[in-house]
Amino acid sequence: MFEKRIDIYMYILIFKWLYKYMKTQLLCTFSQINNYRTVINKITNFYKIVFGKVYVLQNKDDVDELMLTYNIDADVCTQSSFFPDTISVHRKKDSNTLYTINSLNELIKKLNNGVLDTSYSINWNDYKNTILLTDSDKGVRLIPTKLHEIIKI
Repeated sequence: MFEKRIDIYMYILIFKWLYKYMKTQLLCTFSQINNYRTVINKITNFYKIVFGKVYVLQNKDDVDELMLTYNIDADVCTQSSFFPDTISVHRKKDSNTLYTINSLNELIKKLNNGVLDTSYSINWNDYKNTILLTDSDKGVRLIPTKLHEIIKI
């Protein structure tokens, strides 16, 4: 019993150290529902997944479209070497909103009469469980999501 406490304590210390000093990058790979497990296998061969989880999000408007989100070590990868159909995203934890910087800028312009003001305050709850992307025709594209599955690597 005492050894288990030490193991858990060491695990917590290592996790805190990694979280503090390792710079991670959140990626999102787009997939179809019929082959997402194959795509996940390819991703895990392409990257070392940090924290050992892939979150599988499903597009509520198009149930065949999935978004696979996961963290990688940012120091090991550059955008020019991303896995196919993969983008870098950011996450607002309170509302579980994923977004790109370009989509955030487009959203601000849409909400602020076409003016990009980086101090503009966004009500993130309006975009709860949503991925914000850019669309060449519409500016910002909102994809409502739901959690399909969490895959442990």
